[in-house]
Amino acid sequence: MLQAIIFDVDGTILDTEQAILQSLQRTLREETEKEYALDELRFALGIPGKDTLRQLNVDDLETVHQKWSAAVLDFSQEVSVFSNMEAVIQSLASKPLQLGIVTSKTRQEVTDEFDPFELSNYFTQIISASDTVQHKPHPEPLITCLELLQVAPEDAIYIGDSIYDLQCAKQAGVKFALALWGAKTTKGYEEADYVLQEPTDILTII
Repeated sequence: MLQAIIFDVDGTILDTEQAILQSLQRTLREETEKEYALDELRFALGIPGKDTLRQLNVDDLETVHQKWSAAVLDFSQEVSVFSNMEAVIQSLASKPLQLGIVTSKTRQEVTDEFDPFELSNYFTQIISASDTVQHKPHPEPLITCLELLQVAPEDAIYIGDSIYDLQCAKQAGVKFALALWGAKTTKGYEEADYVLQEPTDILTII
């Protein structure tokens, strides 16, 4: 019996693609003097920021990560809640379900980039990259959220838009629903239990 729905944030609740990519592009230009096309940086979507910088062989990881996190806020006008998502979350909150978040954002990034949209109060637990040793695609963040919600893996669904989200869910024993509005493709997501075309589709799986 479904007892919990757990959400990713970037690409699932919030349309953050342009803010993430443009701020990363600018930070890399300023800190490494290298110019990247936005398409070259698309791999960064859905994975922890430090993982992105490691893959780009950035030297001063901590400093550059802090500057990138600060730069994202300069592009806050590019960020929005996906259409109908707020109404869906409000509807879910009125049902006998617990809502949670498992995100690759740090706790500070959740405060700066998610809390302003005034959706945080709908979620019983918010697990950020600051709360666990291991990060997605490792199952620890999702298992931690389930333990705090006191919900068994088989009674939960994780909604996300990246391969890391899918792998995290599968390793945790949780059903996975693909947010197609963020992923934009079903290729590579053959193991998804549900493919959601738009946020209102979430209401059809509960």
